[in-house]
Order: sequence, then C-alpha cells, then structure tokens
Amino acid sequence: MKQKSWPGALMALSLVVACVLGCSRAGADVPKTESAENKSEPVAVVPNAADIAGDYTVVGTNEDGSPYKGALKVIKHGDVYQFRWDAGKQYDGIGIPNGNAVAVAFTGGNNGEGCGVVIYQTLAGGTLEGNWGYWGVNEMGTEQATRASGSGLAGAYNVVGKNPNGSGYKAQLSITPRASGYQFAWSNNASGFGIRQGNTVSVGIGGPRCAFVAYEIKPNGVLDGVWGGYGSDKTGTEKATKK
Repeated sequence: MKQKSWPGALMALSLVVACVLGCSRAGADVPKTESAENKSEPVAVVPNAADIAGDYTVVGTNEDGSPYKGALKVIKHGDVYQFRWDAGKQYDGIGIPNGNAVAVAFTGGNNGEGCGVVIYQTLAGGTLEGNWGYWGVNEMGTEQATRASGSGLAGAYNVVGKNPNGSGYKAQLSITPRASGYQFAWSNNASGFGIRQGNTVSVGIGGPRCAFVAYEIKPNGVLDGVWGGYGSDKTGTEKATKK
C-alpha cells in the first residue's frame, strides 16, 4: 500500500491533503439509489468500537511481500474517518466503522473522489449488516443484505438500506468469487471488490484507482489490517499502533 507502485491506475494510488473529507462532494454518487416507493424500515447497525482518531505509526508488507514503515493520521469527520498516510508517498482515504472493524477506501494523492467502501458484519442465516460511505461525504449510509440463494458468502441477496440523507432504497446484490476475494454487483449499477476476514466483509468501490484496507480494531487500540487493490489476487498487511 505504501512505498511501491501499484499496477495500472493504481500507480496514482485500497480498508486521506489539499481537500479533506470535510470538502463535501456535491451530488456524491452513493452506491445506492433512492426510490420513492422504498421507504425502508431502519437497518439495525452493529455498535461501533471506541473512537479511533489519533496519530499512529505503521508497519506492513506490500503485495509482493516487501516491508514498509510510515505514519498514519486518523481524523474524525462526522460519522466517518479520514485516513491520511505518509509512507514515502501520501495516500488519502475514507474509513467506515462497523463494530470492532473499520474499512477504508483510499487512493494515492489527496483526491479520492469516486472511491467508496462498504463494511459488513455477517449474521446468522447469511444476512449482511453493513455501513457504507464515499470519499468527500462526512456521513454514512446503512445496508442490510438478506441472502436469497447461494452458500457461504457467494450468492444472490435482497437489499434494503438507507442513504446518508435518510431516504430508503431497495436493490439486488450478487456476490461471486474472484481472485483472492469476491466481486460485488448491485442492481443499481454499483460494483466493488471485497475480502472476508472472519465475520467481517470489506468492499472497495470505485474501480482500479481505488484500493482498500480492512482493519480489525484490537482491544488495545491497534489497527490490524489487510489491504489490496481492486480485484488483485494478492494482498498486503498493515499494523497501525497509536502513538
């Protein structure tokens, strides 16, 4: 994630600074669409862990196994967090918490417009309970995906959710295995690539220029993560320790 050139569009770069998350992105393309007929009931959300804002030191491995070190600043903005790395190069992203985990969509430089992330907790019966957000928007939406067919994580799901502005939506979601993770495709023309870690599923949205990192928030406050590029068959690791 740091100190290496990513393939393709990730060369510009996968869980934030001239414009921080506080720069609201007018008309942000959230991954869901409002429907006047879909005034969905509120989606239950797993309570979030303690506030993770602060300064961190990071150590990790790149996708090729080479090590890196650097610094990370996590800044709270409304419902979400700005993640800003300095590890030989600047990276900027949006972090969405869910329970004892946080997923971050990020890119190289300071403009992550179009990059988003969804973080789900898997519940009994295969239901996915999620929070989602986009770079430049200081609020998050919620989503519940109920499996209609399939097994494991793969399959077809019926989705209900709520946009950051409070409007409800419904959609269908297809999850299929791909490389080291899964391809996510919503019926409202949004798509992403995700990985599963235990009961947490983190999905990066926005195409090849947007990478993601999925952290587990440890009891001692350490952020223990796995990261990768869109559709990559390899992942890196990162551990961030608060100063």
